[in-house]
Amino acid sequence: MAPIEIYQVPCLEDNYCALVHDPHSKVTAAIDAPDAKTISAALRERNWTLTHLFCTHHHVDHTGGILHLKRQFGCMVYGPKREATKIPELDVEVSEGDRIDFGGHLVEIIETPGHTIGHIAYHFPGDKVVFVADTLFPLGCGRVFEGTMEQMWWSLSKLMALPGDTVIYCGHEYTAANARFALTVEPENQALQDRAQEIARKRERGEPTVPTTVTLELETNPFVRPNSPAIRARLGLVGHSEAEVFAELRRRKDSF
Repeated sequence: MAPIEIYQVPCLEDNYCALVHDPHSKVTAAIDAPDAKTISAALRERNWTLTHLFCTHHHVDHTGGILHLKRQFGCMVYGPKREATKIPELDVEVSEGDRIDFGGHLVEIIETPGHTIGHIAYHFPGDKVVFVADTLFPLGCGRVFEGTMEQMWWSLSKLMALPGDTVIYCGHEYTAANARFALTVEPENQALQDRAQEIARKRERGEPTVPTTVTLELETNPFVRPNSPAIRARLGLVGHSEAEVFAELRRRKDSF
């Protein structure tokens, strides 16, 4: 089976839509729909026809283009069952453990509540890639708007349990700001220092910092490193649970 092709489309101010294409079956999926016009242009440029739209959560910067894209292409719209009433034109409701056949490629649904109560990720295990939208970012994680801190930590833990070489695509370009915060809580992390410098160089050149990998996040992202002795000491939370350390990190980032 031919590997999937992935093209990352910058949308709106700082969103990303990932287009996923199987060259054999010709099926193409969009991961979320921030802006229909930009996504349509990217599809046209590659001569791809949108057959699937995989929605991760109900926020308008991820759903705003669904109606137009569905009318244009007649694509099937998938989305979280727990947010079905909030997502327009939803055809297929999915939840934890559900599987989708995407041109012969297996897609597994992982529920990742926290940012929103029904947020999901789309995992292509055979292709070693996962689309996580606003749950996890390079060196960061999403704000906890609807769920609890405990739920968000549980969601991040699930993603970090995937194989280390799993490639992670997310929904926004937030990495430079995340790096600045990360360096305040674990400045002695040499891998983080090196990565922050590389991120700065990429952004100066106008290059994306997405995707990332599970291994890279485990080495450098403070939000998935609450067991770090340095982070615990700096926060004054030695002996506290991982969930408690994560919650304090998220609260500090909210006001950073």
